Amino acid sequence: MKALFSETRPAVMATLILAVVCCGLYPLAVFGIGQALFHEKANGSLIVDKDGTVRGSRLLGQHFSRDKYFHSRPSAAGSGYDASNSGGSNVGPTSQKLRDSIAQNVADFRSENGLATNAPVPADAVTSSGSGLDPHISVKNAQLQAERVARVRGLAPEQVLRLIAANTDSADFGFLGEPGVNVLTLNLALDALAEPVWSKAR
Repeated sequence: MKALFSETRPAVMATLILAVVCCGLYPLAVFGIGQALFHEKANGSLIVDKDGTVRGSRLLGQHFSRDKYFHSRPSAAGSGYDASNSGGSNVGPTSQKLRDSIAQNVADFRSENGLATNAPVPADAVTSSGSGLDPHISVKNAQLQAERVARVRGLAPEQVLRLIAANTDSADFGFLGEPGVNVLTLNLALDALAEPVWSKAR
């Protein structure tokens, strides 16, 4: 028994020490550094109203369907932008289902935005991202939706284009990827504008 205890004791002590370090001290250190140096990002990059209501996260897309809003790219996450079911469509490039879906999305995008039946449509307007939660659309995608949003809201197109520019995030580190328009922050910026009297009366 004494020999068994002498061999077991170091293993138990090592397990306890590693448990304290890995399950206690290390997470606390990471949490503290995150809160001290990256408070906003560590807490989900949440967008909060003046009254304290959380409207969403800059990192997670949302579904918008009304004409007065810019529309996000299609999503295959659950029933659409379901953060608990992130994922892509998992269909390959030879899939008839994918081709039919893209064709329908192209037709819908052209119809919604008053484009010609042969007008080019950005790929991100008709295909979903790998996560299904992408908060951004391409600048071209947003520009093609600008006229519709301006018309419905009674705004000057130039005003809407300025908001697009103000809510465009540059490429990571200035060269990785392409600039992207954050749909949620853009739509919130639109809602923050005072609507014209005639639009409120409709």
